[in-house]
Amino acid sequence: MTTGHLAVIDMQRVFADPDSPWATPRFAAAAEGVRRLLPAFGDQVTFTRFVAPEQPTGAWRAYYERWPFALQPPQAPLWHLTDDFAGTRHHVLDAPTFGKWTPELAERVAPAARLFLAGVSTDCCVLSTALPAADAGIEVVVVADACAGADDDSHAKALRLLDLYRPLIRVSTVAEVLGDRNGLL
Repeated sequence: MTTGHLAVIDMQRVFADPDSPWATPRFAAAAEGVRRLLPAFGDQVTFTRFVAPEQPTGAWRAYYERWPFALQPPQAPLWHLTDDFAGTRHHVLDAPTFGKWTPELAERVAPAARLFLAGVSTDCCVLSTALPAADAGIEVVVVADACAGADDDSHAKALRLLDLYRPLIRVSTVAEVLGDRNGLL
C-alpha cells in the first residue's frame, strides 16, 4: 500500500468524449494510469468532478458565456465519471472550480500529508489543485502518465512548471509510484 492519498481529478464524460468541446486527447492513456494506481491506494482515493455552479458569478459569468453547453446541473450525464470509474466505491468530491484543493479534500489528505494527483487536465485542474495543496504544506506528487492535458504541448509545459516547485511538488510516473514500497519517492 502506498503512503498517501490519491486524488483523481475530473475523469468525467465531458473530458473523455471526443465530440465534446472539452475533449482531452489522451484521456484513455490517463485513465489506464489511474486504473493501475487505484489498487495501491485502497480506500485512500478521492475522485473529483468539475460541475457548473447553479448561478455563475464574477469572472465565471464570462467563462460560461463562452461555454454555455456546460451550464447543466451536477446530475447531467456530461458531469458523470466515465463508466470505468463510475462504479468505484471511492469518495467523490464535486467542485465548481478548477482547483479541487477544498477543505473537504484537505481533511481527507491530512493524516497522510502526501497527495498524489492524477487525472485531467494537467494544465488546468491538476495544476490548480497542486499549487494550493503545496502552499498548505502538503507534499504533492503529480503522476505524469496518469494525467492528460488539453494537448500534448500543454501537458508537457504544465509538468515542467510543476516540477519547478520541488521539493513541494514532484513529478513522477505510475511505475515509480507503484515501485515505491516504502512510501518514499
